[in-house]
Order: sequence, then structure tokens, then C-alpha cells
Amino acid sequence: MGVAGPALASGDEKPAAAVVNLQGVGLPVISGGRIRNYVFVSIRLHLSASAVMETVRAKDAHFRDALVKAAHRTPFTLADDWSQLDTAALSRSLMASATRIAGQGKVARVEVLHQAPRRRTGIPTG
Repeated sequence: MGVAGPALASGDEKPAAAVVNLQGVGLPVISGGRIRNYVFVSIRLHLSASAVMETVRAKDAHFRDALVKAAHRTPFTLADDWSQLDTAALSRSLMASATRIAGQGKVARVEVLHQAPRRRTGIPTG
């Protein structure tokens, strides 16, 4: 798990926002009630100024657990592509969970850094 803390940008007085990189997690691609693929995602949490980076980082497993449960409940599957996930839906879901896990307003935004499908084939053709 990588972590970047506040750093001063050249010529800037304000520190850059803290981020926490979650450990990678494999999420299912579900279509027609069947698991069609898994996509492994790397996620970065951008923290608000009121968040304590170490506190949020310590909850890494809670964030990943919430994401896996959400992905099974309401999959982040794209109808036309089983090799990637709907990043907007994934981000919204994790933002909703972030309030419960880290506290109100501690996570400013969720960024999906990378997606790697287990299988690159199997896209539905009709």
C-alpha cells in the first residue's frame, strides 16, 4: 500500500492534498447472474484537509471489503465490455462507504488508477 503525504509544490504555499493508495482488489464482472470475469483495480483515495492520513490508511481493509461487497450486490459491469468496470459507479459506491468507514467529509474523491482484467476476452457479441 503506497501513501503520499502533503508535499509543497514548487513556489506554492499550500501543501498538496494527502492521498492513500488502497491495496489492489479483484472485483467480479457479473452478467446474467454469472461471474464472467474479474478485474483487478488500483484505487487512490484523495483526502480532505480534515482527514488524518494514518487513520484512513489503517482502514484499508474496510474500504476494500466495502468495495467487494458492493460489487457483488450491484456489479460495476459495463454492458458492452467485460474487461473493465464502470469507474463512475465504483467511485460513487466507495464514496458512499467512505463516510461510514472514515467519517463525514474525510475522503474528498476516489480515483481508479488502473484496471487489469483476468481475461481479456469474453466480451458479449449480442
